[in-house]
Amino acid sequence: MENMKTVQVHNYGGPEVLLLEDTPRPTPGSGELLIRVHAASVNAIDWKTRAGYLKDVFPLPLPYIPGWDASGIVEAIGSGVTQFKKGDEVYAVPDGARSGKGTYAEYVVVKETEAALKPKSIDHIHAAAIPVVALTAWQALFEQAGLSKGQKVLIHGAAGGVGSIAVQLARWKAAHVIGTASGRNQGLLRELGVGEPIDYEKNRFEDVVHDVDVVLDTLGGEAQKRSWKVLKKGGILVSIVAPPSAEEAAKHSVRSAFLSGHPSSAQLSEIAKLVDAGKLKPVVETVLPLSDARRAHELNETGHARGKTVLKVV
Repeated sequence: MENMKTVQVHNYGGPEVLLLEDTPRPTPGSGELLIRVHAASVNAIDWKTRAGYLKDVFPLPLPYIPGWDASGIVEAIGSGVTQFKKGDEVYAVPDGARSGKGTYAEYVVVKETEAALKPKSIDHIHAAAIPVVALTAWQALFEQAGLSKGQKVLIHGAAGGVGSIAVQLARWKAAHVIGTASGRNQGLLRELGVGEPIDYEKNRFEDVVHDVDVVLDTLGGEAQKRSWKVLKKGGILVSIVAPPSAEEAAKHSVRSAFLSGHPSSAQLSEIAKLVDAGKLKPVVETVLPLSDARRAHELNETGHARGKTVLKVV
């Protein structure tokens, strides 16, 4: 059996538990694709899982390979696959929690329903930065919040991975976008199309924001608690990091939702069209080789990431 380079986690802990190792190259089963990974991006869920914060939510078999984002080329297909062929350029969100075989690897197996043809207008590095954050933003804004034209949305962490994509999706829907970020990222917010950029180092957002239809919470903690008062009655707070209080929502006559995203080939296809139409642009801050996965996690654990960190595999 052929081997491949992977990053593995044998024990929960700090970035030092990420080990570059040889493991057996997988083979696709029925309805699955084998992707030769060109790039994989780093998401908050990667380091939270590695640190053991999520082991009760989805226990993984140790050792496991981290990673939920991949862009690459179809190397082989299993029986029953109809949408893809060998040589197709694809991007995907494999359900790493299913098998513990994630995307920090030279090859990954994904279900046909977890992949889509990658945007033609960008390279694998930028394509790898999209799937998890774009699906998360899409499902939070449109499935959960029902964001529509002319509504006001407050996006916390608008310069981050999910936030930067959420801003662009909200703009595409012709919503009025308010976004929070640090002082150094105010220029990026304007570039992305934020109508009201807020420097949280200088202003408390609740002092200047009122009557919004949707709050997208990417931060949790105090930011979430302070967000209730900026919503109009009947508005909704959607969090991707911590379940919002149903009692607080009721007290403010608003709704709340907690999103755990799911793979969707159909949504990835729609997102690829937006990228190729120039409506959506991933923000990639740092590119590192697969062997520097530890450094990638260290950068992302600061909580002040700008866009995405991507691991270059090929």
